[in-house]
Amino acid sequence: MTETAYNRKLDELDRLINDPAVPMQPHRIWDLLAEVADRVAVPDPSHSMPIRSKPGSDATLPIL
Repeated sequence: MTETAYNRKLDELDRLINDPAVPMQPHRIWDLLAEVADRVAVPDPSHSMPIRSKPGSDATLPIL
């Protein structure tokens, strides 16, 4: 799951739990919680920045 998809799920979860105008959907809340908990982080390439651990290294680290 990409970082963007993960954030969308968190936003939906927040809305389902905290927005009084949204009807309670316990099944959807539990499904989202399970998806978020089982997430394997795959950062979006746009959220990576170059690091230099060794001179000449081209490694990148995700910004989480």
